[in-house]
Amino acid sequence: MDLLIAMRTFVAVVQAGTMNAAAQKLNVTSALVGQRIAALENHLQVRLLNRTTRQHSLTDFGESYLEQCRDILDLVAQSEGKASDQQAQPQGRLRIAAPLSFGSEALIPALKSFTDMTPGAEIDVVLSDTNEDLIAGGIDAAFRIGKLEDSTLLQTQLAPYRMMVCASSELLMEHGTPRTPLELERFRAVLFSRTGRRAWRFAKDSEIQKWTPKATITVNSSQAVRVAAKAGMGIAMLPECLVTQDIAAGELVRILADWKSPEQPMALIYHRDRYRPQRLASFINFARSTFGNHTTKSKGVHLP
Repeated sequence: MDLLIAMRTFVAVVQAGTMNAAAQKLNVTSALVGQRIAALENHLQVRLLNRTTRQHSLTDFGESYLEQCRDILDLVAQSEGKASDQQAQPQGRLRIAAPLSFGSEALIPALKSFTDMTPGAEIDVVLSDTNEDLIAGGIDAAFRIGKLEDSTLLQTQLAPYRMMVCASSELLMEHGTPRTPLELERFRAVLFSRTGRRAWRFAKDSEIQKWTPKATITVNSSQAVRVAAKAGMGIAMLPECLVTQDIAAGELVRILADWKSPEQPMALIYHRDRYRPQRLASFINFARSTFGNHTTKSKGVHLP
């Protein structure tokens, strides 16, 4: 038995939650994972996991041994990584997940500067509005929008994900330009199906107004919402990163600019590893410098 491989397998099983998931992560069979755990327990002469047919839990000794394994494996990884970390450029594959709109409109254009700085790194980007599981998807880091659930993952807070209310100039010529959220009553909206018909909330100084939109059309793609808004099918609330160029080109007009639109927190999440590959550490620094909140936080009414 290779003790270090057995330790790595034990830690992977605990992190993944099941032996099958750990086997996928390690690219081995579930049977081999089970054999390694059994061999490790036989070597130690003590049970590490309480097993049932579908799940397992750590024994008391297993909990303390887990921390020892992590410390030992971190030290091994640090000693093995020192030589490569002293090389001029980070090397290897980096798998990053991001929401569709943010990923296509903000992340992908910005990645040119990162790849210029790290030519030895290979970037694999996964764009989806469904939050990918980092372990199951083999993902090194993921951008998340919205409130995060409690997790063992680390997170770096970024600038909030801001929304803008927009309409085509033709629609505004027909119905007039609203000056307050209450004047939206004369409009219909193009809605993103994930947010549905929930009320749009706006703030100005200490005042809050909200409006529940009536839909002309509801679609499951923010890009399609953008196209429908440009075609004059209704007003739309869209991510700032998605409509900036349309507004500059005059294809969309921002309305209610003096009212604060909803925004959501955004973060980059990644594994809690004491030893972190240089390519991932470089990407975390890149995300913080590129998408971090570099402006002074303004006081006022908070909108969820």
